[in-house]
Amino acid sequence: MTTAAHSARRPVYSRVHVDRSRGAISGVLLVLLGIWGGLIPFIGPIFGYAYTPDRAWQFTMGRLWLEILPAIATVLGGLMLLASADRRVTIFGGWLAAVAGAWFAVGPTLSRLFNGGVAAAGSPASAAPTQAALEEIGFFIGLGVVIVFLAALGLGRHSVVSVKDVEQAEMGRRRRVVDPDDVEGEDDDLLP
Repeated sequence: MTTAAHSARRPVYSRVHVDRSRGAISGVLLVLLGIWGGLIPFIGPIFGYAYTPDRAWQFTMGRLWLEILPAIATVLGGLMLLASADRRVTIFGGWLAAVAGAWFAVGPTLSRLFNGGVAAAGSPASAAPTQAALEEIGFFIGLGVVIVFLAALGLGRHSVVSVKDVEQAEMGRRRRVVDPDDVEGEDDDLLP
């Protein structure tokens, strides 16, 4: 492969490759928040922190659509931000987590449209206003806002190609040994 062909492929690699450590903190926090969002409706009643029905480990369709599925999407998005070195995958993971966070925040309100005017999530189980507010924040609104915020941080960090990204891609490319007498196509396995 000629040198011109190498330089033509260089910008694509440097734009797509990203350090795995770049999304590590956002990814870990999104995974933890996704686990929280998926488990709290089932284990919260044990500690007096619940939405109706306030029985531990009781499955409802409202919990599936408003808590379990967005929790799974948040965990997947966090894992994509955490583990991938491909910018396209990390950006998709960030968007997936952001949409899941938005659904946590607005899903209970929108569920009234398809659940006969009643929120499919139920209502806070506590009669005390402070505890009920904490349940609403911890189960849905606050959880969703924090997930959207962390996903936006991850998206911001991955959507910009920094000078450091380009330099690291160039250093990685220079470390590869390429035979100058190489025939067309023989060193293709050296390129990403």
